Amino acid sequence: MISDTIVAIATSTAGVGAIAIIRISGEDAIGIVNKIFTGCNLVTQASHTIHYGHIKCPETKVIIDEVLVMLMRSPRSFTTDDTIEINCHGGAFVTKRILELLLTHGARHAHAGEFSKRAFLKGRINLSEAESIMEIIEAKSDHALRLAVNSLDGKVTKLINELRAEILEIIASIEVNLDYPEYDDVDEMTNEILLPKSIAVKNSLALILHTAKTGQLLKNGINTAIIGRPNVGKSSLLNYLIREEKAIVTNIAGTTRDTIEGSVDIGGITLNLIDTAGICQTDDVVELIGVKKSHKLIEEAELILLVLDYNQMLTAEDQELIALTSNKNRIILLNKSDLEQKINLDQLPDKILISVKKEEGLTQLADAIKSLFALKELQADETFITNTRHIAKLNQSMTAITSAITQMQMGMPVDIVAIDLRDSWTFLGEILGINAPDTLINKLFTNFCLGK
Repeated sequence: MISDTIVAIATSTAGVGAIAIIRISGEDAIGIVNKIFTGCNLVTQASHTIHYGHIKCPETKVIIDEVLVMLMRSPRSFTTDDTIEINCHGGAFVTKRILELLLTHGARHAHAGEFSKRAFLKGRINLSEAESIMEIIEAKSDHALRLAVNSLDGKVTKLINELRAEILEIIASIEVNLDYPEYDDVDEMTNEILLPKSIAVKNSLALILHTAKTGQLLKNGINTAIIGRPNVGKSSLLNYLIREEKAIVTNIAGTTRDTIEGSVDIGGITLNLIDTAGICQTDDVVELIGVKKSHKLIEEAELILLVLDYNQMLTAEDQELIALTSNKNRIILLNKSDLEQKINLDQLPDKILISVKKEEGLTQLADAIKSLFALKELQADETFITNTRHIAKLNQSMTAITSAITQMQMGMPVDIVAIDLRDSWTFLGEILGINAPDTLINKLFTNFCLGK
């Protein structure tokens, strides 16, 4: 029930920390906390104030912890309800004990994402902004964090609302014509007003969808396969990039027989790395399975890091891998550049000389990736749509307005055209949660953590 007073631990419960925060929100929040807090009478305190005191069990008179209590009165809180955050010591037992006291004295344990869900239902945030909260929590790079913060700050909302306003203006022109047909010639209105404005909206949608691809790379990272024949330094490269001895490194060819994964931030870009088994001709059944898996990963990867040996002549297997990856986003890394050059550089179209052993040459990798994917430094005010659900709705909106434009060009009646325009407008509204079905709302918020 939205009228219940809910409570949850808002900080991580994975381990012990210096501070834990317990959040309680609802019309009885202040009264419930007041029953177990000894610092002052919270009922008489002003909003957005912090108070020192102790949490005490009213029945046993036993002090549980020394705390700071932050008081936020309705409607000036995240949920728009009275909200209190209890800052206690971060031990798992003491945090749980305070939570139990609050539950005993009238609060209900919050469901996953229920604080954010209440903020959405009460108009404090829209659905896009709510989703960006989880994206902030899950961000794994500076770019991903900034994209999520921009969405939470309302930049995505502003972008979508501007598009909806443009479509609504087109619909309004049609409605005026339907209500007062003597004022406009239908063909003239379509050619001079409806069609140009609809095409402008379609072009805006196309641009947003185009930049969404860049945004998703910045947010989710680039799925990257490290490939090469055995013993050229693939596993050493993975270990170096992720700063962890995750892959076994030996001088014995074929040591890596299965894929090994890791994630690394290089120059603000997240690479989701996969170290593959060395690709070669082999009669070893287990090694052959790894080689086949490597070939599959080459097809699926968004970026190929092809590692060759600077200290050896190109082999037939090297040439095969160069040809196999020629139509992929690929960067050739010539490892062991600290040794004598034996490879023919003229045979290689794109290359970076590196020495994993000496930790040399790898600073060029980030620049090469940015150039390959046309990634630039993200500006503070840039807005990208990166949420998969949002992109799906943008595509639906694009389909609808494209249909409307086709109907205009065919000379279809404007009231028929208006149906597709309204669909396009509606799909954009669903990004923000306007008229979103309860099943969608419930599903989205169950992915949130308990204290959020």
